[in-house]
Amino acid sequence: MNQTNMSSGMPSLGFGTLIPDAATTISATRDALEAGFRHFDCAERYGNEREVGEALQSGLAAGGITREEIFVTTKLWSTNHRPERVEAAFEASLQRLQLDYIDLYLIHTPFAFQAGEDQDPRDEKGNVIYDKGVTLLDTWKAMESLVDSGKCRAIGLSDISLKELLPLYESARIKPAVVQVEAHPYLPETELLEFCKEKGIVFLAFAPLGHGIRPGLLEDPVILKIASSVGKTPAQVLLAWAIQRGTALLTTPKTPARARENFDISPLPEDAFDEINRIQTRQRFNGVVKTGVPGFIPNNTSHVN
Repeated sequence: MNQTNMSSGMPSLGFGTLIPDAATTISATRDALEAGFRHFDCAERYGNEREVGEALQSGLAAGGITREEIFVTTKLWSTNHRPERVEAAFEASLQRLQLDYIDLYLIHTPFAFQAGEDQDPRDEKGNVIYDKGVTLLDTWKAMESLVDSGKCRAIGLSDISLKELLPLYESARIKPAVVQVEAHPYLPETELLEFCKEKGIVFLAFAPLGHGIRPGLLEDPVILKIASSVGKTPAQVLLAWAIQRGTALLTTPKTPARARENFDISPLPEDAFDEINRIQTRQRFNGVVKTGVPGFIPNNTSHVN
């Protein structure tokens, strides 16, 4: 199950590199590569592309793994949505990652922020300053040019709703290959998933473990009961559910043991899978889709009724 590849060539089980600490980024990326991960999800915004690049280069050399055997994603940050900024941002990521090409480049959020070097531009009241002079389609057209150049194999979007995706999909010359959004049993995003399946878009779930928040998914009674009955950890049950419903996923184990655990998943019995689908709790852990405010924002207003 863990070897399943999507039609895009993307391994369905990916390693997310949103890790604040530089040293941990290097060790966790190396450990993930050693555990069998071949899909690495990066971003300009994470501020650690250099460390990921360093870990991948040394890990590939040590493991005798070729560049073609790994799938690397990175993302265009919201301050670089203006078309004239897209290529330069892409090239900078490419350089930091020490790669000749990127397998997948995503628009990190559908929100354009004021262009410039400050990644989090705010006014005197602390509100994000948006750039009203650029549309998502403007940015997408510049992304399409990257694919034309050959340095970028595929393009997609992150943190986007179906409502925002539809008009872009209709207008796009190169259709999105991947849509990356928060998804787990508390936020199944079923309508978006069905659209992606219909159009041949890979649905890539982040926070499949609910960001590990406790109490949360890892302590949900249904998940705990199933984990006990199938002899797996709650995390392994949640990852298996995500892949079984036809999504790819990202997880961020920070130790060799966790990396091996996350990679050791097997299909759930049909009744267990159905029982997880019937979970009624609804909660979003990352508010970026609603607000454009970057980053992981746990708050009480993120509950979805």
